[in-house]
Amino acid sequence: MAPDRGTTGPSYQSISNPSSSHDDGSSDEVEIQRRRRSEARRFIASHASEGQNFTTRGILVGLGVGLIICFSNMYFGLQTGWVSSMSMPSSLIGFAFFKTLSKHLDLPFTPVENVLVQTVAGSMGTMPLGCGFVGVMPALNYMLKPEEQGPLFLSLWKLILWALGLCFFGVVFAVPLRRQVIIREKLKFPSGTATALMIGVLHGKEPVSDGPVPPRGGEDHVAQEIMEDEEADVEELNKSRQQSSWKSKVKLLVISFAISGFYTLATYFFPILRNLPVFGWTIANSWLWTLNPSLAYVGQGIIMGPATTTHMLLGAIVGWGILSPLAKSRKWAPGPVDDWETGSKGWIVWISLAIMLADSVISLGYIALSPIAMHGGEYIQAARHKIKRRDWKGLLSIGSKKSSKGYAPIMGSEQPPTPLSETGPCSQEDPTITPPSLDDLKDLPEPDAPPEHLVNNRTVWIGLILSILFCIASIRITFGALVPYYAIVIAVFMALILSIMGVRALGETDLNPVSGISKLAQLFFAVIIPQSNKNSVLINLIAGAVSEAGALQAGDLMQDLKTGHLLGAAPNAQFWGQIIGSTVGAVVSALIYRLYTSVYEVPGDLFQVPTGYVWIFTARLVTGKGLPPMAAQWALGAAVIFTVTTMVRILGAGKRWHPYIPGGIAVAVGMYNVPSFTLARAIGGFINWYWRSYRRREETPIVVLASGLILGEGVVSIVNLALASASVPHL
Repeated sequence: MAPDRGTTGPSYQSISNPSSSHDDGSSDEVEIQRRRRSEARRFIASHASEGQNFTTRGILVGLGVGLIICFSNMYFGLQTGWVSSMSMPSSLIGFAFFKTLSKHLDLPFTPVENVLVQTVAGSMGTMPLGCGFVGVMPALNYMLKPEEQGPLFLSLWKLILWALGLCFFGVVFAVPLRRQVIIREKLKFPSGTATALMIGVLHGKEPVSDGPVPPRGGEDHVAQEIMEDEEADVEELNKSRQQSSWKSKVKLLVISFAISGFYTLATYFFPILRNLPVFGWTIANSWLWTLNPSLAYVGQGIIMGPATTTHMLLGAIVGWGILSPLAKSRKWAPGPVDDWETGSKGWIVWISLAIMLADSVISLGYIALSPIAMHGGEYIQAARHKIKRRDWKGLLSIGSKKSSKGYAPIMGSEQPPTPLSETGPCSQEDPTITPPSLDDLKDLPEPDAPPEHLVNNRTVWIGLILSILFCIASIRITFGALVPYYAIVIAVFMALILSIMGVRALGETDLNPVSGISKLAQLFFAVIIPQSNKNSVLINLIAGAVSEAGALQAGDLMQDLKTGHLLGAAPNAQFWGQIIGSTVGAVVSALIYRLYTSVYEVPGDLFQVPTGYVWIFTARLVTGKGLPPMAAQWALGAAVIFTVTTMVRILGAGKRWHPYIPGGIAVAVGMYNVPSFTLARAIGGFINWYWRSYRRREETPIVVLASGLILGEGVVSIVNLALASASVPHL
């Protein structure tokens, strides 16, 4: 989700670029660098002190908003596997709540406190996915065969223990990564940046590039008074516009929430609304081509954007319009179309799995190897060349040059300027190669938040060790000897490594490839766990769940830390806010999961749990448990095709034709979800295209609209849950 161009972050005083200073004076170079970094640190210190970074009221409001998001994500996760942290609507709801009570507050609600609210809400809201309740746990409960040690049901206290074991180590591990990816490399993290922009606009923190002109006394006294009056008028006008802006956004959110909620309530009494026969009853009954006109799915499509939803639609057409009839007619899938075991619904899942694995291996391999190739080859060769020429200034500039390869810092026009972005290109400097004439530069620290606002190193190390030990113990207690200690330990440390890839991918593309990361972990464990082990499928599922949890939580915190960095919030306040949100979210998610599965049939018409089947089928695929007829050949062909397309997408990043190359994950999602879910999302994607590309309007209003549609159905689904538990009849 790209931020709106022209909107900027906190205000700062511009400082001259060192390239415009004396070329022959190393002392001048050092002084300029020292001044720039000192100015940045002073700004961050003063800005971060605006308001309280960690407050009880902020935590409580964040937990309240997070509860809504948690219910919503569990509902949609069990349906289609889609969840969202809802950072922007969280900040908007928090702002509206405190703005309404502003006359009764002792302290004003500030941007840094809003950062805390959305951090807590987001960390709590994503726990249904992070703790495996929308994929792995349904697979263990309902899809594991007796010969695979299943079905495996856990008591409520074991569900809670399992969730708590997964929710900490990824958060703690993200803290050491912050300095590298946010401070040094300045990765974009588009959603985090967009949230910072929205919070800045809501709180009226838009920058003034030049700042006020100081009075010069004497004859300028009258002119100064006039200028001050004009500035007061402008400030009053800005406040009026700000109030109008946030009120209009809240109004739009409430209206879309109400409309979506009303529709959701209507679907309980009229279930036919969830499956409209868009191509007639014959095709709907025979091949499952129906439309679920869920306004929440339309909202999800708006947020996903036209490219992703179009690729999903392509996957639905290929999977359900071509492959499914082909498998049925050739007797490769002789059972009913909607049967996961013998029907074409289960047959095409193998094709989608092959596409996901191919996309994941190529994409994550590129993320892992491109920085090594860039820094290990290009940098060393250039450095040697510069050293031979005694070109010390050129040596310093090697790492700062922007490159189209790897993960060099991206400072495009959409990146809001901050005090840190004014410190110059310092993200790639190698401290081990320092020119003798500029020795002082190696002692200058990177500008960052004040030390008292950072997470203590001792806290990080102790927290990481304790969280890893707790994760290992909780899995052992939950599953007993079914999962050996060595497998748990390997899974946790592999999760830490893969979370680095997830954080980098999220910073560059705004996509945390947790599904690909989990599949990569499953593929790895298929190699180290012998197929003769009767628990191989179970171990494979647990290992993938641990990797997914670590990558998701590390990515979520890093996205929030980017938001806080742009607004001057304290990282330690966000860290503890994430810990609190994750803890409460883990417990609440376990309770909500047990509530939904006790009232509704899972898998069933409403909660088909497609990601659960993806998990179990992947485990069987990589552990050699057998495939349906001709599935292996078609899966191999699809993997080859999408290996090529993924490589083309990587090489064509930023090119105009890039969105037209199908993305493997999106196509696979369109295949394993029935068409009714994909068609509604495609409608949302086309609405996004019409609004942004055709009408050329800013994105924020439709994001707010989409958030209201999603939250409306997610919240009112609780009412439907109560009606179902009370056995209220449908009409």
